[in-house]
Amino acid sequence: MVEITLHLDKSVEQNAEVYYEKSKRLKKKIAGIQAIISKTKKQLGELQERKEKKIQESNKPVRKKAWYEKFRWFVSSEGFLVIGGRDATTNEIVIKKHTEPTDIVFHTDMAGSPFFVVKSEGKTIGKDTLSEVADATFTFSRAGKSEITTSQVFYVNPDQVTKTPNAGESLPKGAFVIRGKTNYIENKWNIAVGLYESALMAAPLESVKKHCEKYLVLQKGEKKPSDVAKMVRKLIGGELDEIIRALPSSNLNIKK
Repeated sequence: MVEITLHLDKSVEQNAEVYYEKSKRLKKKIAGIQAIISKTKKQLGELQERKEKKIQESNKPVRKKAWYEKFRWFVSSEGFLVIGGRDATTNEIVIKKHTEPTDIVFHTDMAGSPFFVVKSEGKTIGKDTLSEVADATFTFSRAGKSEITTSQVFYVNPDQVTKTPNAGESLPKGAFVIRGKTNYIENKWNIAVGLYESALMAAPLESVKKHCEKYLVLQKGEKKPSDVAKMVRKLIGGELDEIIRALPSSNLNIKK
């Protein structure tokens, strides 16, 4: 039973006005409580969705990475595996541990270049592959971060690459001496990204078009690699850390 207090010093109309004002205040309070309840339900729903998503992601099988993914890598349009150094240490490893006599080694005349190696597997390496690797060597070099559009890129046989310095010289980690004739080759800044067997491949456009169903073409721009990596993940997928590691260190844009 609801109790109603009447004020004897007020008229019927005045008593009604008092309760009318009280009812308006109560309605406002109820509306506020309902809004809080609605907001809380929404937050709880979002929290549950995030929790379920985390559970789903934790249950996903972890992709086993190939040995070459610790380096820069791609598969040329002709099907040759190409690996390159990310820094001085991996330059050393690529040349010393993963270069066979029938492979081809790429570098630039300027300091700050990765060594790229075409794994021949005993097959004849074609002109298309040579061109693509030349582009990659320039694109991932220090010169590729500058305003220039090409660089002095050359290739040699593995037996021309040595760690033995010239008399009176010493070689820092990641540096090698090139003996004999060098074969210079035209090149340009050229890179795209796509998924190759679930792995993110960053390579010249010709290579990516050949092997990736979905891909994005990159160009020099104003966005940091980390920001471009987030866009790449949203548009074609892939792991964020893996994408960041695959991209050149220069500022980029996604070509429309």
